[in-house]
Amino acid sequence: MRRLVVIDYGMGNLRSVAKAFEHAGTGFDIVVTSDPDIVRSADRVVVPGQGAMPDCMAQLAGRGLDEAVCEAARTKPFLGICIGLQMLFELSEEGDCRGLGLLQGCVRRFPQDAMHDARGGRLKVPHMGWNEVHQLGSHPLWADIPDGSRFYFVHSYFVQPADPALTAARTHYGLDFTCAIATDNIFAVQFHPEKSAYAGLTLLANFLRWQPG
Repeated sequence: MRRLVVIDYGMGNLRSVAKAFEHAGTGFDIVVTSDPDIVRSADRVVVPGQGAMPDCMAQLAGRGLDEAVCEAARTKPFLGICIGLQMLFELSEEGDCRGLGLLQGCVRRFPQDAMHDARGGRLKVPHMGWNEVHQLGSHPLWADIPDGSRFYFVHSYFVQPADPALTAARTHYGLDFTCAIATDNIFAVQFHPEKSAYAGLTLLANFLRWQPG
């Protein structure tokens, strides 16, 4: 049976992600692991994560998973969720932390001067709750998900790709920001599909069927 690996580096709601994949589709053995060799043998790889970027990067390196993640991102269908998106980039403002550097760009904190709604009221950081996701172009992972569908967010930082063509979707919270990126065999999102009801499960099911060119 084909194997989907959810990488365990001590950060994130791993069991929720694994359970969501079990509900989203069949035909895969869903494995949660911190073993780099199991990651390398996987057919598809998912990197979830939540918390502080410096802690996540330290845990990833401490478990010897950083190289395995980089290999997976270069060679397999790869889904990053939340910090799993942010770590793909070069540098985060959170603790002036270096990421994996697989994609050019940085991770920025929501600027205080932009944190107000249309009526001038203050917006809280972290950005927490449901928000609309506006797709930019077509992608197999958006199949059967209407543009503007709502997904669940919990974050204080957002990615700013150097190449705008990487952006697969945007969301507005004080400012417009990239909430999904796509390139080759990589798809990564700032929101949590495992907490996003039907739209989230549809995206996960699409990932299981995805055959990157």
